[in-house]
Amino acid sequence: MFGVRLPRYRTRSGMFDDLLAAHIRRLNNAWPELIRPIQFAVEDVPPSDPVPWELEPNVMSRLFPAAHGMPARIVLYRMPLQSRARNRDDLQWAIRDELVVRVAELYGRRPEEIDPDYQW
Repeated sequence: MFGVRLPRYRTRSGMFDDLLAAHIRRLNNAWPELIRPIQFAVEDVPPSDPVPWELEPNVMSRLFPAAHGMPARIVLYRMPLQSRARNRDDLQWAIRDELVVRVAELYGRRPEEIDPDYQW
């Protein structure tokens, strides 16, 4: 029996979603005009078929530019990100890095412009 506020209550996927939501809120506070129109999603694993415009597919995340009335979408792949992280802090920084890189890619900016703390 665990209460909802106790650490063991949260699943790994729930913790991932919480970290992602916190980073999206942080970026939205800094860049509301850039972040608000983007849809964000989490999938467990990437599909096996890369999209045609990707020369080198990234298994951590994918950017789908806006097209045909659909907003731009950024999808993060939970299991590859979690498998490369040694602890919660690593996972937090990996999520942040993927988000910042994809937002910068979407708008044709450098990641450092989107998040000054970004270091690759």
